[in-house]
Amino acid sequence: MLLHDPVLLLQALLLALVVDALVGDPPWLWRRLSHPVALFGRLAAALERRSRRAPAGARALRMLGAALTFALVSGAALLGFLIDRLLWSWGWGWAASGLVASLFLAYRGLRQHVAAVAQGLRQDLERGRGAVRHIVGRDPEALDRAGVARAAVESLAENFADGVVAPWFGYLMFGLPGLLVIKAANTLDSMWGYRSPAYRHFGAAAARLDDLLQYLPARITALLFLATAALLPHSRAGAALQVVMRDARKHRSPNAGYPEGALAGALGYRLAGPRIYRHETVDGPWIGQGKADLGAEDIDAALAFAGTAFRLLVLFTAALMVWAAAPGR
Repeated sequence: MLLHDPVLLLQALLLALVVDALVGDPPWLWRRLSHPVALFGRLAAALERRSRRAPAGARALRMLGAALTFALVSGAALLGFLIDRLLWSWGWGWAASGLVASLFLAYRGLRQHVAAVAQGLRQDLERGRGAVRHIVGRDPEALDRAGVARAAVESLAENFADGVVAPWFGYLMFGLPGLLVIKAANTLDSMWGYRSPAYRHFGAAAARLDDLLQYLPARITALLFLATAALLPHSRAGAALQVVMRDARKHRSPNAGYPEGALAGALGYRLAGPRIYRHETVDGPWIGQGKADLGAEDIDAALAFAGTAFRLLVLFTAALMVWAAAPGR
């Protein structure tokens, strides 16, 4: 918390969490306006098209991708700094900053998308596949009912870290500049961070930068899930810790195994394993040792677990604010 008064910064962060939980991304607004993340994605895609007109070798593609990644992420940091200075220059700037920050938190939207998968599965497999298509990169047509449910739970765990805890952490540390850097890197990774022939070299820098920036948030999420498991009567904190310690590093991602492992252990699930993406087939190891034959009711249980974890994050932010405001601290 280097840029502003800690109490006001935490007030803004608390406001952002509450607004995201209550409002999220209202469709009526973003049908009329372009979401900032969508605008950033369009800019990145336009720069990619313009810069990749001529064929290039692996080294040139790596350098080009690294240069664009650096330019776009640096631009996001500068934009965040300028907006930050503008908003905090007046008395209620903390509230305006919190409202802006809420645009980049994704809890409500994530919850709605994952709940749609459970609702679809209750009707039939094809509806479940259609719903899960919006939140995973793997081929939904290759998934059976249990595969669709596992994909939804895995996406919930990973995106809770990427879309909730990571921007929360970025704002906590550096205000809007930190939040926008994390969102920019994560967006570029989702666009370019594939291991396909087209992006294996060009997207290498974006993928590595996102891995670096998500390192602490992923592990904070695992700790948050462990605390949640200790509080809920039907969750198992000990098993969650065991799975994280044993299986998290087996995941193909250096970060995703931590939230997925904590959630799998807490709820007695078995996640990850072999799966088919758009560009490759992954013969991955299993995370956890519980049941793999998941259904809609298991997605519901994971959503309830994530809801408690989110409320814990809100309470922790409020407790930090009270601690920061304590006299003589």
